[in-house]
Amino acid sequence: MTQRVVLRKARDADRDGLVEVFTDPEVRRSLGGPRPRADVERFLDQVGAAAVAGGYVIADRETDEFTGMLGLAPRDAGQPGHVTAEGGELELSYVLRRRAWGSGVAFEAAQALLRAAAAELTEQPVLVVTQTANERARKLAARLGFDEVDTFEAHDAEQTLAVASLHSFRRAIG
Repeated sequence: MTQRVVLRKARDADRDGLVEVFTDPEVRRSLGGPRPRADVERFLDQVGAAAVAGGYVIADRETDEFTGMLGLAPRDAGQPGHVTAEGGELELSYVLRRRAWGSGVAFEAAQALLRAAAAELTEQPVLVVTQTANERARKLAARLGFDEVDTFEAHDAEQTLAVASLHSFRRAIG
């Protein structure tokens, strides 16, 4: 929990927000494009909202309204973009409703998650992978303390790989 947001598991009440982040062309511009609304709704009908977020929902602390999703999970070793030979490093990922862009909510939520992980997990690298063209995501990663270390091609676009030490988040961030 932070001043403005709560990180929690997804609920059925988050359905509209989930549909929005998966179907909004602007939100999905750097994430492979929007998914068809009917496909997203059919998937939610089959598995439920709780199965979709994968990590945490970012919710407004006062209203509990869905703002976006945030995750910290091992990056698949079969994907490009690693800083260790074996892969599997923690990867920070997030997506927000467009109306939350520029509000600082992503920074606040990521900071809280990274601090909690640093207090509980062993020292290890944390990755952020984003399309190089996504200046907002790259600026957020830099503000959090990630250093850009490489670029590679994936999903028909150049991707930027940034890394930080997990335990660096034990200290105060920006």
